[in-house]
Amino acid sequence: MSLMVEVCNLSYTYEDGTQALRDVSFDLEVGATVALLGANGSGKTTFVQHLNGILRGSGMVVVDGLAVTEKNLREIRKRVGLVFQDSDNQLFMPSVIEDVAFGPLASGISAAEATDRAKAALDRVGLLHKSGKAPWQLSAGEKKRAAIAGILATDARLLVLDEPTTFLDPPGQRALTTLLAGLSQTKILVANDTAFARALTDDAAFFENGGIVARGPIGGIIERFDW
Repeated sequence: MSLMVEVCNLSYTYEDGTQALRDVSFDLEVGATVALLGANGSGKTTFVQHLNGILRGSGMVVVDGLAVTEKNLREIRKRVGLVFQDSDNQLFMPSVIEDVAFGPLASGISAAEATDRAKAALDRVGLLHKSGKAPWQLSAGEKKRAAIAGILATDARLLVLDEPTTFLDPPGQRALTTLLAGLSQTKILVANDTAFARALTDDAAFFENGGIVARGPIGGIIERFDW
């Protein structure tokens, strides 16, 4: 199978001198799902922010066949959807339908097509009946699904979810798990919730001190690192 993500010797140092990533190499096949595990500050979020060019370190990053370079950023950001840990940082328009349509509109398609895409995406996540609501009127679980709908409306091929179960109650977590399990996109889950991760994939990578120190079946990694 072809690779959706290929990373080789990626390193990144923040302006304050903190080295967040150290020679990270990683690959992920099209259609696969992987969980990124590790303590806070181990490099997980810094790593995924390189996949759509939010951060740019040294080394090679290729996503869906495109090198993450300045000239490719516009196209890559259509293909990579990053779902933030806090949905309130992602939902900002007056209504849910406007929020979900924002990405397609920004890509240059017509308002009518953007609305159609937004409706289809909201239907996919079970929120079409909330399309006229303001985002702040949604529950935490609904906000998460609305944020995912905004990604689906852009036809992204890679979904990157940063601690997606944060702020969700058990019913919200179950609904999110069911939704993600039914999506065909390649998925990267930055997760401390190992039960959630195990429900979606058996593949995991463990970050420690800015590097990937283990990759393999999630059960073995959880046992090895007492996670």
